[in-house]
Amino acid sequence: MKKLFVYLKGSRLQCVLAPMFKMFEAILELFVPLVVASIIDKGIGNSDENYIIKMCAVLILLGAVGLAFSITAQYFSAKASTAFTKRLRHALFSHIGRLSHENLDKTGTSTLITRMTSDMDSVQNGLNLTLRLLLRSPFVVIGAMIMAFTVDAKSAITFVVVIPALSVVVFGIMFFCIPLYKKVRNALDKVLCTARESLTGARVIRAFCKEDEQIEEFKERNDALTAIQEYAGRISALMNPLTCVIINIGIAVLIYVGAIRVETGIITQGAVVALYNYMSQILVELVKFANLIISITKSVACAGRISSVLDLETEDGNKGNSHIDENSENIVEFKNVSFAYSGSGENSLENISFSVKKGETVGIIGSTGSGKTTLINLIPAYYKATSGQVLVGGSDVNDIPLEELREKIAVVPQKSVLFKGTVRSNMLWGNPEATDDEINFALSLAQASDFIAEKRGLDTPVEQGGRNFSGGQRQRLAVARALIKKADILILDDSSSALDYATDAAMRRAIAENQGNKAVFIVSQRTSSIMHADKIIVLDDGIASVGTHKELLENNAVYREIHLSQFDGEESA
Repeated sequence: MKKLFVYLKGSRLQCVLAPMFKMFEAILELFVPLVVASIIDKGIGNSDENYIIKMCAVLILLGAVGLAFSITAQYFSAKASTAFTKRLRHALFSHIGRLSHENLDKTGTSTLITRMTSDMDSVQNGLNLTLRLLLRSPFVVIGAMIMAFTVDAKSAITFVVVIPALSVVVFGIMFFCIPLYKKVRNALDKVLCTARESLTGARVIRAFCKEDEQIEEFKERNDALTAIQEYAGRISALMNPLTCVIINIGIAVLIYVGAIRVETGIITQGAVVALYNYMSQILVELVKFANLIISITKSVACAGRISSVLDLETEDGNKGNSHIDENSENIVEFKNVSFAYSGSGENSLENISFSVKKGETVGIIGSTGSGKTTLINLIPAYYKATSGQVLVGGSDVNDIPLEELREKIAVVPQKSVLFKGTVRSNMLWGNPEATDDEINFALSLAQASDFIAEKRGLDTPVEQGGRNFSGGQRQRLAVARALIKKADILILDDSSSALDYATDAAMRRAIAENQGNKAVFIVSQRTSSIMHADKIIVLDDGIASVGTHKELLENNAVYREIHLSQFDGEESA
């Protein structure tokens, strides 16, 4: 939580001016009951019309100046809270962009979106209210009590009893509600997660006729959210009636005591009215303060959730001073590498060793869940090996600065991701300096030239997520984007699964012909995509077998079974 205060830097002046002007307004407000008492005792009591007009003018002046102070305070508090939220949102987005893959997996997309949106809005609203009211309300309460003692000390004893009783109610409910609002935000995360899954997977849900089940699941989570909100609401709703009851009892006692003292001539009627007005001011301010506490409680809970994301480890910690040796014999080498995901009871990869030279093509195959993607994710250090070493250019990937390491690697992930813009803007992700000729050449290697030419060429618009392209078209564009990078290591993670055999073969052939010294890793479910690789890694429950197509057909039952399931006996021979 404390680390969030650093984002107030640049708004500190506004954070001082906003409550200061509110205090000026409060001071003026404290003089109003005295002016009213004076009107009653001197103006009305003496039938002095000029005095009444004069004092009414003073009331109007106090109101006008107070309004000016209030508007000024609103301006500074709004400016400070929006600037603070802007800086915090930018920092949070930057931090999320640098989170390790492990922490991204652990936290979840819907939770991070909630932190960036509704949680951030709640923090902004809480800061705004805090700057305007957190000091003003207690100041008015204490000031009204002091002013009451200056009017009549004995009558003001009522204030000494009422204010502590109100404080117990306000702070008791506040401390009880803080954990409840945390539960509300967690329940909201679950609702958003269900909604996101239903929206992104709408076609799949309809294909399997699961609409009713999804609606029921959403209803359950929505009901759970509503239940915890209602429970928290019932607790916080006790604040206003309890404070009003205490205040009204205090007012009744005050009027009773005041009436007796007026009867005995100790104080004037105007003094009783002034005391009543001070008690009313306390009531109004404590109701405001109660609502403020509820809002601040929500904001604190949301700020804690934002802070918890900022506490997550980023990849910035990998700032080693080793460098990739361009003359190293092996561009990639695994030495007895094992890996287990956080919280997993067993290794996903077990004691894997192999080496890859420049210009070699490596095929990786295995059943679903065998660890293929996990294996290639260790090369760019998306995850760190549990034991053993992953070397790139002769240096451990954990000792190479991330920027230098990933500059040498181009990855086409399983899910092809395109960004809103044009084909050209997406291709420039691979190389911002690429010319149109270089882009067109990469598109031709990825077998994407034809369908791009049929549209608007490189200026063809790309909608969010590339939804205006088919799955196969998105894959080919993703491959072209990686080829433009001209990296030393190219990783194709099942990047042709949506392509027909002929297009897949043409793309692999074009890449091989222009491979040069590039090391290419091809993850695939098809043996036809990797059978001509220099070496093939077969994964079976995290255990690796390495060999050529011919060697593995003869010696590896898993590879032979996969191959025979895709080819008849004559072709496999």
